[in-house]
Amino acid sequence: MIAPDRGGRPGAWLPEIEPPTAEELDRCPFCGGREDRTPPETLRVGEPWRVRVVPNLYPAFDRQEVVIHSPEHVRSFAELDDDQVESVAEAWDERIHEGNASVLAFINEGRLAGSSLPHSHSQLVWTELPDESLERLPELLAQYEVETRGGVVGAVHPVGAGPFECLVASPDGSGRLADGLLVVRNLVRRLHAAVGVRPWNAWLHAGPPWHLHLVPRLTALAGIELGAGIYVNVVPPEQAAAKLRES
Repeated sequence: MIAPDRGGRPGAWLPEIEPPTAEELDRCPFCGGREDRTPPETLRVGEPWRVRVVPNLYPAFDRQEVVIHSPEHVRSFAELDDDQVESVAEAWDERIHEGNASVLAFINEGRLAGSSLPHSHSQLVWTELPDESLERLPELLAQYEVETRGGVVGAVHPVGAGPFECLVASPDGSGRLADGLLVVRNLVRRLHAAVGVRPWNAWLHAGPPWHLHLVPRLTALAGIELGAGIYVNVVPPEQAAAKLRES
């Protein structure tokens, strides 16, 4: 449901991500040189490392891993350069295609999006995923296109559950996952410029066809969403797409 007038009510918008603190920098276990503060790594990309994969200390599933995106204390996926994003994609690819298991790869950025540590990272969960039919994917992407790279398109979802929700995919199936993650990074940069440094979630459906969802956490889920399963989006997709293109 698109309801722009709801965006003007008191308390409609969630706050931005809080700034870094000295304690955060001193205690972060994901920074380079503090490898002994995480469980032994299951995968390393680069030597010296650019990306490390380690078991999650607080798993919700039998098998759950953390992908540490950089040895530097980078707080947002938007801050990663092209080579760093390529390394993240390499780690995701290797773990996802390790066997015949179903793996969910996702990013939570900001506490309101479920992140417990601010150092940029993603997670991998070995679990069965529901099938998602996207027969109209090319049409959906073309309608509100914002960003393209290497045959991959990032577009505002025409019926997103919340403001600025985006789909990232390759309409003809030829695009690389690395280009998909680079498009996600660029969309997050646009989001920062358009509405501030906000919490967000993204996840990969490995497909075929593979596609990524990017969901900024700008408004809170309330009784309508949780009780009736009706999601109220206060920003029409054409306005969201225009604002992201301009940013």
